[in-house]
Amino acid sequence: MNDLRLSRLPGGAVVLTAAMPHLRSVSVGIWAGAGGRHESARLSGISHFLEHMLFKGTRRRTAKEISEAIEGVGGYLNAFTTEDHTCYYAHVGADRLGLAVDVLGDMVTRSVFDPAEVERERQVIREEILSYRDQPSQLVLEKLAAATWPSHALGRPVTGTPESVARIRRADLIAHQRRVCAPALVVFTAAGAVAHDEFVRAVAPVARRLPAAQPARAMPFAGRVRPTIEVHADDTEQAHLALGFRIFGRQDRRRYALRLMNLVLGENMSSRLFQELRERRGLCYSVQSGSQLLAETGLFTVQCALDPANASRAVRLVLRECERMSRSAVSAAELRRARDAAIGQFQIGFEGASNRMTWLGESWLGYGRLADPSVIEERFREVTAEQIRHVAEAVFRRARLAFAVVGPGADPRQAAEWIGG
Repeated sequence: MNDLRLSRLPGGAVVLTAAMPHLRSVSVGIWAGAGGRHESARLSGISHFLEHMLFKGTRRRTAKEISEAIEGVGGYLNAFTTEDHTCYYAHVGADRLGLAVDVLGDMVTRSVFDPAEVERERQVIREEILSYRDQPSQLVLEKLAAATWPSHALGRPVTGTPESVARIRRADLIAHQRRVCAPALVVFTAAGAVAHDEFVRAVAPVARRLPAAQPARAMPFAGRVRPTIEVHADDTEQAHLALGFRIFGRQDRRRYALRLMNLVLGENMSSRLFQELRERRGLCYSVQSGSQLLAETGLFTVQCALDPANASRAVRLVLRECERMSRSAVSAAELRRARDAAIGQFQIGFEGASNRMTWLGESWLGYGRLADPSVIEERFREVTAEQIRHVAEAVFRRARLAFAVVGPGADPRQAAEWIGG
């Protein structure tokens, strides 16, 4: 833990660094602890719209000059928006740390929101949304979120819809920027060849320019609404299926057992679902499970695409494997492989500067602390086969099940029959 350091700046912003002195580069991020779940239905997608606009010019740089400043020194500049946070980041040579902070800070605190750029980017985002709708594997996950969290911000796509994006005005973007970039929500992160005190000095002027505004507030999820079924009839060759079980939030200690359960059930090619649906029965090219943990809720998913004639059979097989996980403990060999895989993936993912920078931001915004990596590895080693069975029993309940289908002739009544509704 000696390589991880934390400082708090006046106003409330947090600074986190992970020193990796053997590297010659540094990854820098400015995080805002707000995303899609901090939006109203009327302005759905505004956090993502804001992300786009912060690349479109500041009082000191044009949009092209923002890109040139980082790309001109061989660096990389990008951003992403999720349900509960947004990150603007750059990766540059270690001697360009000041430049990366200057450019990112300029974007976050001095963007001008030129009216012509707002209108141009509105059209760009519309095309982005439509491109996702043309990808059934992406669309079915959007539908699954809507089925999991009906009438809630978490059930809406982070990008918004063409209709909601059309409603967002320049004044809305400026007001939203003030709320999501309030000091209490901002985290500065750096990993790589970086000295903590130097980074603190570099970001301090940026922190002083952050707007003194009331922070954006997330829409809470009470969990009383039962998940539903969402279908979208489309002229595709395959039926795209996504089953989802609404689960606990990220602070739950069962998350370690959940991680191992996922590895056994469907994360990779040696998993039960892949072996059963693809290797033994040849029903699909790929089947995969995964989980998403948010503050007070989460989602465990199983997704595959296959011949519509085999959809009902595939759903029954998936549910059968889920039930088997909840009834019988995994074998000693499965448990050992899952433990080793989870620890190995964590170690590999912790190596690169970009990965570690991301881990810093997500850990702080998600948990309010930085866990010792060795403690995380130990938590995986402590998971037992019975704990995996118990978490499966808690997760795989029909009352928690949401279901989405995208494909030819997709029908709600038929979908309900497939899951035994």
